[in-house]
Amino acid sequence: MIRAMHRWPGLLALAFVTILALSGAALSVFPAVERLSAPQADSGLTVATLAGRIQEAYPGVEQIRRSPSGRITAYWFDQGTPGAAVIDPATGQGVAPADPNQTLRWLTNLHRSLFLGDGGRIAMAMAAAAMLVLSLSGVALVARRTGGWRQWFAPLRGPVTGRLHVEIARTVVIGLVLSSATALWMTASTFDLLPDGGAMPGMPAATSGEMGFDPGSMPRLQQTPVADLRELSFPYPGDATDVFTLKTDAGTGYLDQGTGALLAWADLTGWQRVSETIYMLHTGQGAALLGLVLGLMALGVPVMGATGVLVWLAGRRGRPRIRGNQPAARAETILLVGSEGGSTWGFAATLHAALTKAGQSVHVGPMSAFQPERYGRAARIILLAATYGNGAAPASAKGFLDRLQAAGPLPAVPLAVLGFGDRSFPAYCAFAHEVEAVARARGWPALMALDTIDRQSPQDFLRWGRALGAAMGLELELLHQPVLPKTQNLTLVSRRDYGAEVQAPTAILRFALPPVTLWQRLTGAGFARFRAGDLIGILPRGSAVPRLYSLASARGDGFIEIVVKKHQGGLCSGQLTALEPGESVTAFVKRNPEFHPDRGRAPLILIGAGTGIGPLAGFVRANARRRPVHLFFGMRHPDSDFLYDQEFPVWQKAGRLTRLVTAISRGARPQYVQDALRAEAAEVLELVRNGARVMVCGGCDMAAGVADALAEILAPAGLTPVALKAEGRYVEDVF
Repeated sequence: MIRAMHRWPGLLALAFVTILALSGAALSVFPAVERLSAPQADSGLTVATLAGRIQEAYPGVEQIRRSPSGRITAYWFDQGTPGAAVIDPATGQGVAPADPNQTLRWLTNLHRSLFLGDGGRIAMAMAAAAMLVLSLSGVALVARRTGGWRQWFAPLRGPVTGRLHVEIARTVVIGLVLSSATALWMTASTFDLLPDGGAMPGMPAATSGEMGFDPGSMPRLQQTPVADLRELSFPYPGDATDVFTLKTDAGTGYLDQGTGALLAWADLTGWQRVSETIYMLHTGQGAALLGLVLGLMALGVPVMGATGVLVWLAGRRGRPRIRGNQPAARAETILLVGSEGGSTWGFAATLHAALTKAGQSVHVGPMSAFQPERYGRAARIILLAATYGNGAAPASAKGFLDRLQAAGPLPAVPLAVLGFGDRSFPAYCAFAHEVEAVARARGWPALMALDTIDRQSPQDFLRWGRALGAAMGLELELLHQPVLPKTQNLTLVSRRDYGAEVQAPTAILRFALPPVTLWQRLTGAGFARFRAGDLIGILPRGSAVPRLYSLASARGDGFIEIVVKKHQGGLCSGQLTALEPGESVTAFVKRNPEFHPDRGRAPLILIGAGTGIGPLAGFVRANARRRPVHLFFGMRHPDSDFLYDQEFPVWQKAGRLTRLVTAISRGARPQYVQDALRAEAAEVLELVRNGARVMVCGGCDMAAGVADALAEILAPAGLTPVALKAEGRYVEDVF
């Protein structure tokens, strides 16, 4: 519901909201320019003195106005000819014409009404309302994505378009709420939909009947500083019954032109003060700095509009369309999905279609939208939960565990949890296991025992579906066809072979960059944008299941590079290591933003063994800023599998690699990479104390050994790998 409230106003009102924001941003500059260009009155200057100076310079003065910026303008008649000028309060003389700024007038008309009168005002008011809905629904969506209000500025992951959209949104949303809400107030006031609430003093019943009293001698004007002045209107020449009208920040009053006495006074009402404050907040008049800040925030709207459209289009392409998805309040089966890259949604679509065909009403949604109070007709709840990284919640399940633990009484309907993961990882389906444990601790009844799907196996899913059908009293055949990202053909241009001497054939494979479409350039899809540490999925011949490899290059390097070791019986690795230049493979890119170097200047400690050196070498290659990089590399023997042996000396000479420490497991003194770390314990500890970030890539056993070694090294400083992980200073990419 919240996502729909955010999406459709944004798509339908995008053009109007963009015009509203850009014109508002342009208008925000004028109060600041006016403030800087207009002569300002001294702090001790009174209205009496100012009026005397202006009257001396312009005897026919009729009115003096002071704008919120401090600019003073005088209006007069000279022998029947009107005149006006911006006044220097120090002299009372005009210093600039008071003609209205035509650009300002044009922008104001565009911003308020699109030059269409009342109809345009209503259209722009609807655009302001759409912006308010977008802002408030966006706040809820950001909180959901980051895992709660306390995590508002938590680091984001995912495609750059989506991250940019959220980063801008959570920075400018306060300004957009303020601007749109005040715009609606001002529109309502324009159409007299709000009470006036103003108070004017009653006209005096009688005056002295005298004329000619010097304004410079009037006590009330002598007591009023120019900083409080809004307007001083002079009486009509020759009319003894007319009066001076004084308007200040405190109220409005009438002064006798013959005696200077205050005849009547009315303070500003609370309603007037609220209205004026709202006007100031919206226009920046009287708060030029605030206006500039709000204007800068408004510039985020067209960027968010563009990125929002791209995210929406990418989502429509990347997530299978689920036809006949029922509202949560009317569904018998609630199916919630926790997915990082989108593949789990494909399984959800298959399950939804099968259950719908069996006569069930099914609602599918993200786990992050978990709201048990909405599931009034549900007979069962099913969670399809993937695991991100080392046991973390995937993107569409952010905040689920917090919601589950904080929820009131849980539904009495039974729960089934299905985990998705890769058995080669130590934290296999860890998030699903955690969800199951919390649900059981809260007493949620089970529909069936926790089960898992290894490497998106259609066979595992079919088996589980039959068990689910038995639990529901249905026959379910879940024949799942994985929905893969759009693939492209990559042509091998070169290869370097290693490891034959130690019976571990390994190759550095370099592919040519494929052509990219305009859509890919705009969205960063496909191979239009990638970095070392991202993943490349390769579809081997004879299989529909891709194999993932870490990239050792970035788009800017001009090629795609991976490091592959041939595994006994390995379908994909066997095909890749047999590939010859000129031959092609079918592949796609998968972002891996958690395994990228941060943008800081703190040292990097890179630790890898075997083919795990691939992305680490890519990080070194990309280190044009010469950030301190200390690389620990484990290999069998330098004569056989010293990967990147030609590049490392070049990178060290260029300052991209500070230090290289190798560990030889088949040498005269066998040593693994964790042993090399222990041998350099003092320096490693000092680097970590100085803020170094540790990045580990390689096999599960190697990563576990490295974690144990670092635990020993860091213990004297009271640090642990777990603590570094919590700070984002220890990241792993293991296989």
